[in-house]
Amino acid sequence: MFKHLLLPADGSDNAQRAIEKALGLAQAFQSRVTAIYVIDPYAFSGVGADFAYGQAEYLSAAAAEARIALKLASDAFEAAGISIDTALVEAHSVHKGILAKAQEVVADLIVMGSHGKRGLEKLVLGSVTSQVLSHAHLPVLVVRH
Repeated sequence: MFKHLLLPADGSDNAQRAIEKALGLAQAFQSRVTAIYVIDPYAFSGVGADFAYGQAEYLSAAAAEARIALKLASDAFEAAGISIDTALVEAHSVHKGILAKAQEVVADLIVMGSHGKRGLEKLVLGSVTSQVLSHAHLPVLVVRH
């Protein structure tokens, strides 16, 4: 039924629950899986040397966080004997990066957590999840905590 799952990962508890659901779906449907982490490379706006230093520090920290989140996903799938592709995606907005990657890999289901690690998104349906739901042209499975 689902041939290719897209799994946005951010290392949060909800993302871990989404990994578990995606793992079950991949086993049941023998689906391909692509796990992604989206970084907004333009999170800073400003000028001068302080901006450049802040931008470099941010990108370094974001890339390190991405490696950890993607390793969690790949370890879970590899432990179950299922291959998984991983990708670091750069996009000005996270939801657009998710949707663009879904289209690029021809995913037919996005499996994602209801809340991410970012700020107030922990309190209500995450804004990234909400935006993906609002703009997706394919099914989205939202895994709640």
